[in-house]
Amino acid sequence: MKMANSLRGEVLNLYKNLLYLGRDYPKGADYFKRRLKNVFLKNKDVKDPEEIKELIERGKFVMKELEALYFLRKYRAMKQRYYSDTNKTK
Repeated sequence: MKMANSLRGEVLNLYKNLLYLGRDYPKGADYFKRRLKNVFLKNKDVKDPEEIKELIERGKFVMKELEALYFLRKYRAMKQRYYSDTNKTK
């Protein structure tokens, strides 16, 4: 039972973190929230601790992908802001 409770906390933490990252999702926060909820509900009956750990790892991978997407978008915006003037003069 102890194992399940610690995994439950990890799952809830993952959900909260993904929900937070979803605020800036390109298709909108509501779209992201719906998709996230559906994925978590689809896997709500999984009881095997190993399978739960795999799903948590997949969720962490998605978090890293989202962070990379946002970082890249921010980088492109800054690059465009700072280098668009120099391209116009050439």
